[in-house]
Amino acid sequence: MAEQSVVSRRRNLLPRGGATWALILLALACLPVAYLAESVLARVAGLAAAASITATAFLLTLGQFRRARADETAMRNAISVAAEDPVAVFCTDSHGAILFQNPAACDRFGPRDGQPMSRALAGLVPNASAVAFRQETALMRDRSCRETVVTRRGAVQVTAFRVGTGTLWRLEEIVDHHHRHPGGTSLPMMVVSRSDTILSMNEAMRETLGDRKKALSDVFEALPVKTGQRVRLRGAEDWIEVLVIELQAGDGRREIYVLPVDLLPLEDSVAARAFGALPVALVHIAGDGRILAANPRAQSLMACHPDGTTNLADVVEGLGRPIHDWLSDVLEERIPSRPEMVRAKMREDDCFVQITLGRIAGEGEATLLGVLHDATALKSMEQQFVQSQKMQAVGELAGGVAHDFNNLLTAITGHCDLLMLRHDQGDPDYADLVQINQNANRAASLVGQLLAFSRKQTMRPEVLDLRETMPDLTHLLNRLVGEKIKLDLTHDPNLLPIRADRRQLDQVIMNLVVNARDAMPEGGTIRVETRVTTLQDALRRDRAEVAPGQYVTIHVRDEGTGIPPDQIARIFEPFFTTKRAGEGTGLGLSMVYGIVKQSGGYVFVDSIVGEGSEFVIYFPVHDRNEPVAPDGEATRELPSRLVDLPRDAVVLLVEDEASVRAFASRALRMRGFTVIEAENAEEALETLADSSLDVDVFVTDVIMPGMDGPTWVREALKDRPDVKVVFVSGYAEDAVEQTEAKVPNSVFLAKPFTLSDLTSTVQRQLH
Repeated sequence: MAEQSVVSRRRNLLPRGGATWALILLALACLPVAYLAESVLARVAGLAAAASITATAFLLTLGQFRRARADETAMRNAISVAAEDPVAVFCTDSHGAILFQNPAACDRFGPRDGQPMSRALAGLVPNASAVAFRQETALMRDRSCRETVVTRRGAVQVTAFRVGTGTLWRLEEIVDHHHRHPGGTSLPMMVVSRSDTILSMNEAMRETLGDRKKALSDVFEALPVKTGQRVRLRGAEDWIEVLVIELQAGDGRREIYVLPVDLLPLEDSVAARAFGALPVALVHIAGDGRILAANPRAQSLMACHPDGTTNLADVVEGLGRPIHDWLSDVLEERIPSRPEMVRAKMREDDCFVQITLGRIAGEGEATLLGVLHDATALKSMEQQFVQSQKMQAVGELAGGVAHDFNNLLTAITGHCDLLMLRHDQGDPDYADLVQINQNANRAASLVGQLLAFSRKQTMRPEVLDLRETMPDLTHLLNRLVGEKIKLDLTHDPNLLPIRADRRQLDQVIMNLVVNARDAMPEGGTIRVETRVTTLQDALRRDRAEVAPGQYVTIHVRDEGTGIPPDQIARIFEPFFTTKRAGEGTGLGLSMVYGIVKQSGGYVFVDSIVGEGSEFVIYFPVHDRNEPVAPDGEATRELPSRLVDLPRDAVVLLVEDEASVRAFASRALRMRGFTVIEAENAEEALETLADSSLDVDVFVTDVIMPGMDGPTWVREALKDRPDVKVVFVSGYAEDAVEQTEAKVPNSVFLAKPFTLSDLTSTVQRQLH
């Protein structure tokens, strides 16, 4: 009955849907307009408008009804769970009014129906309105939030959950017994703000200070205070020397605990219990590194139980310097105390710990107090950033190397083409020239893979249906895998289109299948499967995050040797390979990574040693209506010689690489062009200053010292708007497109290019 009454009240408090009534009134207003209209067409239009508005109002009402039902169901489920909770629980509506309270809340607070949540909190925590406001503000960012408020009687944990358009509040009172030592007095603690304003303090702190203080400057002799520091505190009767322990409490707030020095040393039974009662992992460390004491939280975090002889170096690692040197520097105050990240090496799982050391100076030998925090999540984020930076740096290096190699290969293949024009196939030197040409092409292929990894290769994306494109690839794949291996290809019957470069995508699948083949020397089955995958929530794995939505996934699974865990993180790096010398370049998977990323996708791998590996590629579904591109662009036959022109065509060739410029100049002159050479953009503009000079085509490198290609071309086209342009570059075509607006009447020719490529491109521009 309680549930039904709450839901009933909730319906009454839901918004009434003013927009719906406005639409209905608008539809009714259209009816007399349609009735009084003189023409039949106007009447039909008026009636159609009224019907359309009515339908919209109906759909809006239906949507509101469905949302309201979903909210009711969520609230009903929450109430049924809350009714059995021994802790006080309230439910509030979208306006913050209390709709429901469980039996525990009724017993503790009495009836609060219809009141704001701050009224219920008022008798439990100080400054209740501020607490309620902080929770409601936090719920605008997240679906749940939590805050611990210190009171005279102990602590109150206020937890809020968003349920539909309402909120579920859980108020758990924590008696202050877990901060007590055998003397019966709790450890003094207070909560302070960023500005050192004291927000709250427990009874033990109030008794220690004698009365309520407003700021830290009213409490401590000197500021700032640090964990492990011995400072003087202004007590009720006199100054008291205390040991300070500071914890971050979120939203800029800090919890500060004080341990009276008269309880030291920490090995004392009374002090040890107080030490163990603190809600943070703490270790007491001797000057030689021995762990003198560790409270239960520290023992759990480091998976150890120190007996007084255990050394800190035995339980942590990865500092980057000897542990003893670090402890010695802090103890002798040679370096400022700052947090350090280490790994808890006695844990079976990967656990990273952040340690902040504080020096404890007493009458005897100085020791150290360490505050420990589980920093595994922080370390994971750091590793993600480092990996991202590393891959970016390697990509930039690969792109730069590929650009320089493309210049060299252009000169090699170009001059080889020139030599082959002077030798026929019966010439003894012709076979050697063919070998040079073939090996230069192989080198160009490797450079292309480097550019793929650095995501700087030219892409020609088109809308693809993998059910149509992959069967054509299957014939080639069957020849690649051989007779001992079976290739199994299956498709989702409801597969959706993607947008990618078909040639590059084929290369991705080929590389994965070849890797799978090499992982199964004794034979087996390679399964290639396509699916439509819908992610309701973001997929976070392998230092990447895939946004919610629809994806086409390609799965390539083998039954091979598998990949060891210590190698999985490196398999996409260029030149990383586990094959013997001469069996692989280490660029296959790096090319896969680059092409998939440049296409807007993601690639992941799962592997078990001895059982096999599975690569999964996520491509976003392409849902825009766009015609499927043809299999290849039709290329018209170019004439073997220039079409007759009224005069010799003039080409201005601008290239900073001398060997490339020499080849390109000779090639164009052989085809009848008049060629004017320039080493850089500035020289080209100086040449064009002669207004009597006629130029038909600019052939220019994109990236050059000083002014780049697109910049000088745009400047030259101001006076010569009809000149055609051919851009050449060892980088991708994006290098041109990324430099402001695209240059009109221009085409792009990627390096390395052959003699035929260059001359046919220039001819195409002229005709």
